[in-house]
Amino acid sequence: MRILAIISGDYGRRHVENIRAHGPVSWEVAVWQAPAVLPPVMDYPEDYVPDTLPGADLLLNFGEHRGIPELIPDVARVTGAQAVIAGIDSEAWLPRGLARQLRGWLADKGVACVTPKPLCALTEAAYMMKRGEWIAYDNPLIAEFARHFGRSDLRIAVDEATRQIAAVEVVRDSVCGCARFVAEGLVGLSADEAEEKAGLLHHHYPCLAAMGIDSDYGDTLMHISGNLLKNVVGDQVKPYKQTEYIRPGKLSE
Repeated sequence: MRILAIISGDYGRRHVENIRAHGPVSWEVAVWQAPAVLPPVMDYPEDYVPDTLPGADLLLNFGEHRGIPELIPDVARVTGAQAVIAGIDSEAWLPRGLARQLRGWLADKGVACVTPKPLCALTEAAYMMKRGEWIAYDNPLIAEFARHFGRSDLRIAVDEATRQIAAVEVVRDSVCGCARFVAEGLVGLSADEAEEKAGLLHHHYPCLAAMGIDSDYGDTLMHISGNLLKNVVGDQVKPYKQTEYIRPGKLSE
C-alpha cells in the first residue's frame, strides 16, 4: 500500500516515524510538508497544492492547521488516492463541521474518508466521533491501515501465581505509538495497578490530543484517548485483580 502523510509539525512527524518503524514492510510511506502559512479563506485551494506529488492509495492527514483539510481533495486528485484518514485530535485543526464537509467533498469524487475523533478511535470496521457512537465504514485501504494502527489492542499475559503481567503483545498500536509505549511499561506490574498505571503512562508518553473540553464528549480528547486504552487493559486484568471486602464494625454505644 502506498501512503502519503500530510504533516506540518512535530505531531505529524511522530506519527510518521511510528508507522515507518512498525508498519508492514510492504507499505511505502511518503510525506508531504504542507504550507506553513495559509490564508483564512482559500478561494482556490489547488493553488497551494503542488502539481506533482508521490502517487498514493491512502492519504493520512496529520496537519496542525485548519486550512490543511481544505487541500485534501486536491491532494487526492494529484496523487490518485482512493481513501483518506483525517483524525480529529484537535478541533482547532479539524472542526467537526469541516470534517463533515471534507467527507462530502471526497464522497463526490469517489474517495472514501473517515474522521475518527480522537485518531485512536479507529477500528477495521468503524470509528467514533461521539461518546458511544460508532460509525461503520467499508473500505479495504482504511481497514488495512486500521489492522495495524488505530484503537489500541493489546494481549496481556498474566502470571496466575504472582498476578503480575508477564508479557504484553501489541496487536494494534495507536498511530502515534502510545500503545506500544504503555505496553512496555506494564510488564512486571501487578494486575491490581495495571489499569491506573496505563492511564499515567498514556499521559506521560505524552498523548498530544487536545486538552480542552470537547462538546461532543463533555471531556478532553486526551482523556477520551486515555480511557480507550485503559479499558483495554482493565478488561484483560480484571480476572486477576484482588478484590478486598470491608466488613463494617460494630458501632460503639
